[in-house]
Amino acid sequence: MPETKTETAVEAELLVEQDGAVLTLTLNRPKVLNALTHGMMEGLLAALKKAEKDPSVRVVVLTGAGRAFCAGADLEDLKKGYREGVVPSLGGQLRRWFNPMIAQLRRMEKPVVGAVNGLAAGAGASLILAADVKICAPTAKFIAAFGAVGLAPDSGFTHMLVRAMGRSVALEHAWTGKPILATEAERWGLVNKVVPAEELRSEVRTLVDKLLAAAPRALAVTKRSFNRAADADFDAMLEYEAQLQEVLGKTKDHLEGVNAFLEGRAPRFKGE
Repeated sequence: MPETKTETAVEAELLVEQDGAVLTLTLNRPKVLNALTHGMMEGLLAALKKAEKDPSVRVVVLTGAGRAFCAGADLEDLKKGYREGVVPSLGGQLRRWFNPMIAQLRRMEKPVVGAVNGLAAGAGASLILAADVKICAPTAKFIAAFGAVGLAPDSGFTHMLVRAMGRSVALEHAWTGKPILATEAERWGLVNKVVPAEELRSEVRTLVDKLLAAAPRALAVTKRSFNRAADADFDAMLEYEAQLQEVLGKTKDHLEGVNAFLEGRAPRFKGE
């Protein structure tokens, strides 16, 4: 077995482990379902950029620690931007933190395999759906949690869901927050395979070994061509989502949604 090199980033919120030619990135805040902080996203983007240029890395695996993949943006982190008379720019935050991370996953010409161990909500769903191939445990589910805090889907969520499910079904999930269960996600082509939880690691490894056996340049060019075929307007959607979120982030309903979530109560939206 090759020697495993391990380093921690962002105070262990993101684990970066390289075993031979495989780099595993693990979101590591299990007590809060791996909710994304700015530091985690900055660390993830940096790790992906480094992997893209590192010839010793041929495949990236993305997963989460504990019982969830990622519950989305950390609302405690988000609320820090609110001060009396000041509303944070959510469009600016998307452009600064979320969009570069999502775009890097899609653009980098090395395979990214998602090991979906549980819940993926909001931007967490966007993040893992941006991986190239996804293998799920039966407990995995995807939720468009944006509406619960008075926002619209972002981080590429609209682009990916509409193309997989069609406009009507995608709207239902986005408007109501209805979960997409692992088996449904497989049926829609959002993920590749659902396997028993105890087999998730070995199934991912089997796929990784097949990718390691392939010609790296052929994999890279294939990903490039598939991105061009399917995502001709992906960057435009990222920017459009950021513009919409900029508007919604200034509403009272959004702040009410954040407060309600943090206080453990149902939000009282007023259309303001």
